[in-house]
Amino acid sequence: MLKMNLPDSHTHTLFSPDSEEPVEKLCAAAAEKGISHLTITDHCECNDFEKDSYGERIRGSFAAVKAQQGSFGKLQILCGVELAQPMQNPQAARKLLSSHAFDFVLGSIHAIRGKQDFYFLDYTSMDDPCALLDRYFEEELELVRDWGDFDSLAHLTYPLRYLMGEYGVPVDLRRFSGIIDEIFRTLIRSGRALEVNTSGLRQKIGKLLPDREFLQRYRELGGKLVTIGSDAHKAADAGSGLEEGAAVLRSCGFAEIAVYEKRNPRLLPL
Repeated sequence: MLKMNLPDSHTHTLFSPDSEEPVEKLCAAAAEKGISHLTITDHCECNDFEKDSYGERIRGSFAAVKAQQGSFGKLQILCGVELAQPMQNPQAARKLLSSHAFDFVLGSIHAIRGKQDFYFLDYTSMDDPCALLDRYFEEELELVRDWGDFDSLAHLTYPLRYLMGEYGVPVDLRRFSGIIDEIFRTLIRSGRALEVNTSGLRQKIGKLLPDREFLQRYRELGGKLVTIGSDAHKAADAGSGLEEGAAVLRSCGFAEIAVYEKRNPRLLPL
């Protein structure tokens, strides 16, 4: 048994379209690995809310997570949601959040307006793939500036998982330093957290999302609130990369990780 004693605040189960893992199996794996808090954050892609029945999916997820609470010893099991593209369907996003007493809401963008999820795009035929990143970071800024109802900003550098990791497209991230700074400043002013997503460590990109340089910059600008999550879609990946991510955070000067209960941050020492 691992004794990491760290929270995993980003995980998925069979209530997400891209996972087949039962809630109970994910919880059992987290308990076995010594995870302190497990937050299940099944997908809600607001732009496809009706088409993919996300209202029903999240109702099922919420009920299944509630049913497992208190069943795995010291493991604290929390109800969350990954709310993606809320600005593309704000009515659906508000309805979902008003229908459930979530512990934690991740805000994310997987698909910019008029495009598929970055996962599905073919970057080999694009004249300037980085133009997509310009639009992506503009929508990220819109999310943090204009949509107030989330707790932590998920995987800021999500498109790089595919653009750099899967397709090997070189990206000069200095092109986006100004808007990323503004995203960080807006997060800090609003009292919301930045997520350290460890999924990149087990993927081709081989990096945290966002990586050390961004975490260091967030800290330099005064950022203190961070959450950490494996983005596991199967039990075997629960807790994956948490210890590595925590080590990077410590090296950047962070002393605490936030875990959210009833939408309020509880700070755990690193």
